[in-house]
Amino acid sequence: MSELFEPLDAGKLHLRNRLVMAPLTRSRAFEGGRATELMAEYYAQRASAGLIITEGVQPSVRGQGYVWTPGLHDAGQVAAWRRVTDAVHERGGTIFAQLMNAGRVAHPSLYPDGGLPLAPSALASGEAMWTPEEMLEHPVPQEMTVADIEEAVRDFAAAARNAVEAGFDGVELHGANGYLIQQFLADGSNHRTDAYGGSVENRVRFAVEAVRAAADAIGADRVGLRISPGGDANGLSESDTPELYAALLAELAPLGLAYLHVLELGDRGLTRSLRAQWPGTLLLNPHPEPGAFPARPEYGEEALRAGDADAIVLGSLWLANPDLPERIKAGGPYNEPDPATFYGGDHRGYTDYPAL
Repeated sequence: MSELFEPLDAGKLHLRNRLVMAPLTRSRAFEGGRATELMAEYYAQRASAGLIITEGVQPSVRGQGYVWTPGLHDAGQVAAWRRVTDAVHERGGTIFAQLMNAGRVAHPSLYPDGGLPLAPSALASGEAMWTPEEMLEHPVPQEMTVADIEEAVRDFAAAARNAVEAGFDGVELHGANGYLIQQFLADGSNHRTDAYGGSVENRVRFAVEAVRAAADAIGADRVGLRISPGGDANGLSESDTPELYAALLAELAPLGLAYLHVLELGDRGLTRSLRAQWPGTLLLNPHPEPGAFPARPEYGEEALRAGDADAIVLGSLWLANPDLPERIKAGGPYNEPDPATFYGGDHRGYTDYPAL
């Protein structure tokens, strides 16, 4: 699998290999959304990735969607993340913060004022939020005003600046998996009748404004975007996926972003269409067949050889294999992750997986 181990230049990034660690929520930021020493150890263990993309980081108080997730919206959080970035850089790694506003995929219990989550339209996800005690149903969110939208855009820009201050090499905006940016993109969750709803041109507006704001804040070559075209996570639905993402990419292509990160959901034809429309670096989380989870290294090798991607994003394999590149070179074996330790908890199932 030699293609996976070739270096790659992407924006200002010089990646040692083409194996990227996907963003993986672990819910271990127990103190005010601040990264911990344990989190620094976790990410440093995985610094042999060409690029680490962190778990989703909320850019604002109202952007949080899960318990114990980290933020980048106050000085204490910025200082705490510096421990993580320093630890990764000391081992020669590269790390981006994923900025994630969860939108309607949230619950009032997360917020000091107990208010409702904000979303494009007052439509519930139909899903629920995990807590250690019980699942809490997502409520019907409050429809965002134009002022709310403008504030959310500013939050992405501010969090991007905070990320650079915290030592991150850049940021990825989370436009996938049914969170706020994709809620605006998808006609199933966006029933607005103003400039942010209706036509595909209107529905891509928020995503474009958020990405541009982050790019203006820290430089486009330090900004990436994750998308999951056709995805139905968190109650999402899109009726016009090819047209929708063609419109989005047409707006974003001239900006010179570090990369586009595509979560593939069983449609390699769509991936190739997006590749043809995107002039820059494309990271692919490859799932060439419906239900082909988890993504495997061989999927990535095939995609690189075919020219469908420039680098490969893997998720669950990184959970249990901190030395994943070495294991891929050796042809395995691979540790199996323990789902009981995915969210919350201590070092068990987090930093105690053995290396070869």
